[in-house]
Amino acid sequence: MNRPSLKKLIPLLLLIFTIAGIIGFFYEEICVYINDGVFAKRGTTYGPWIPIYGFGSLFIFFLTNRFRKKPWLVFLVSTVSCGLLELATGYVLDRFFHMRLWDYSIVILNWGNLNGYICIRSVITWGLFGLLLMYGVLPPLEKLQAKNPKIFNVVAIVPFALFALDIILSLTIK
Repeated sequence: MNRPSLKKLIPLLLLIFTIAGIIGFFYEEICVYINDGVFAKRGTTYGPWIPIYGFGSLFIFFLTNRFRKKPWLVFLVSTVSCGLLELATGYVLDRFFHMRLWDYSIVILNWGNLNGYICIRSVITWGLFGLLLMYGVLPPLEKLQAKNPKIFNVVAIVPFALFALDIILSLTIK
């Protein structure tokens, strides 16, 4: 794959971040419903998106883009890198900010959980999300971007700006 210019790469990354944040939100809503039998608003933002999934998608993109012809490697790198991201994020939030945003020790399907920060299901899910991103989400986005870059930029920047504003408001308004 040719390396896109920065002018093309930034809107693509913004849209990937936003789409992944939304997918993560719905994934967590489904998991909570399966575990607790109720829908409960997940995440720390007001909108239907969760930032760690956006950051995870960027990890996946940068670490696996050169391996796109090797799905098994995309899965493996996504699993390990995002598992480490989730572990580090959970630890830092817990240890330094006294926040526990998730705890795999109290949910179903939590085999191999490590202090509730990660479990085998969560890291396998990251691997599957890596495959979804690289083979299900990214190719159509690249085609849309190539077809009409100006419209693509608007479609990428507007929802990302709302997501970013939501993150800022969520951190500042208590």
